[in-house]
Amino acid sequence: MLDNIPYFSYVISAFIGIGLAAATGFRVFLPMFVVSLSSYFNWIPMNEHFEWLAGLPTLITTGIATMAEILAYYIPFIDHLLDTAAIPMATVAGSILFASQFTELGTFPQWALALIAGGGTAATISSGFAGIRAASTATTGGLGNSVVGTTETAGAGLMSVLAMAAPVIAAIFAIITLILVIVYGRKAWKKLRGTKKDPRDV
Repeated sequence: MLDNIPYFSYVISAFIGIGLAAATGFRVFLPMFVVSLSSYFNWIPMNEHFEWLAGLPTLITTGIATMAEILAYYIPFIDHLLDTAAIPMATVAGSILFASQFTELGTFPQWALALIAGGGTAATISSGFAGIRAASTATTGGLGNSVVGTTETAGAGLMSVLAMAAPVIAAIFAIITLILVIVYGRKAWKKLRGTKKDPRDV
């Protein structure tokens, strides 16, 4: 019945794309691995221009990269080096995964949506957590970074699964995450720069 609603498939694709883009904001390679695994076993449809995501080489590569990325965030100093590259990488990954969910749109609208919605969501979340991690290092000497890293990994896994199993819920969670990251990420960057706290932020 829902399939008869005009543009319903586009809306669902957008929800899935937003969820996956949010997931790449937490971890770059874990969502790509989940999508690659799901498309490899034909659990989800894949745009013909993104069939490389369903290939065995991509599955193996993203699997190895996922493990390396997760472990690297538990190594002091290395986690901050990764943060400098994570934001542009998350933007690219978020855009790719968002675009991959639209099997019928033309190239221009597909990538316009992907860059704005997918890339923007991923970059915002990645940037916010980079600020939170930096503030954690400054206030806890790095002892709290493992908590931030674990939260990011759990968030990436949860959002990746929800995006495909319950896309509407994933989209709602993505919006909530964006709001929280913008608020707390902004406060973290302000604290890191040593600026005075605005009473309105309380």
